[in-house]
Amino acid sequence: MSPPTEPRQSRVSHERNGMRVSFEFFPPKSDEMERTLWESIERLAPLRPHFVSVTYGAGGSTRERTHATVKRILDATPLTPAAHLTCVAATRDEVDDVVRSYVVAGVRHIVALRGDPVGGLGTAYAPHPGGYLNGADLVGGIKRLAAVEHADIEVSVSAYPERHPESPSDAVDLDMLAAKVDAGASRAITQFFFDNDLYFRYLDRVRARGITIPIVPGILPVQNFKQTRVFAERAGASIPSWLADRFAGLDDDPATRKLIAAAVAAEQVFDLVDRGVTEFHFYTMNRADLVYAVCHLLGLRPVASPASAGAAATAEAAA
Repeated sequence: MSPPTEPRQSRVSHERNGMRVSFEFFPPKSDEMERTLWESIERLAPLRPHFVSVTYGAGGSTRERTHATVKRILDATPLTPAAHLTCVAATRDEVDDVVRSYVVAGVRHIVALRGDPVGGLGTAYAPHPGGYLNGADLVGGIKRLAAVEHADIEVSVSAYPERHPESPSDAVDLDMLAAKVDAGASRAITQFFFDNDLYFRYLDRVRARGITIPIVPGILPVQNFKQTRVFAERAGASIPSWLADRFAGLDDDPATRKLIAAAVAAEQVFDLVDRGVTEFHFYTMNRADLVYAVCHLLGLRPVASPASAGAAATAEAAA
């Protein structure tokens, strides 16, 4: 009789101890959203992610809120923040001012994105007069400014397993990624996807193009299936029929939806791990529960902050 197979989460935690995760948040628009965001950050921070990123609204619409959120993460947590930055509807000088403000604040990681057209996806993109032309041009500008400011700024960029909605071909899409790498990008984070074969086929094309930087899979736990479908339509990402089937009939059953969402996310991540992936970027939607659960299954456990550890040691000594 064959010995029982070790549970998958045990294999992951014992054999994949090099696991690395990062989390993405967006700046809050209200007091209630602010509370939800910081509850999520406090919940996820003990997992010690590689970094956490904060998004930047179209046309710089969340510039101040993004900066305030990043600054608070720097000041109030042990986390390493990465600030998103786009070049839509802004001159080079305006974008450079934002970069300088991050350098002064202590930020050393920027996620550089061209950004969506002001009119939204489906609207033709046009560079701002006097602005950066595209994502590659923005990366180059950030790296040049970093050199002037004597700041070692890491730059991450986006990648698209199903091709950017505006790219006419896979070749053009890869040319843009290569241009961003040539300009100084050291990591690419993918648009979310649900079919892992799409990611691996894309990775094969990327490597065949001679691009060697990490291509980190972006994972979107499905907090709300209807909302996810809308996001996917806008981003040019596909929704597999099996995924729609799993959420069918659950519109008025949030408890079951959450259980299904956790199972789907865990299944996707475990398949990626089994195929050699050790780094993940989670689109949290400012909610911690599903992301925390998946990270737990990956073998990640909370690590007390130095302050907490010191307090615990003091209390134990006093006892």
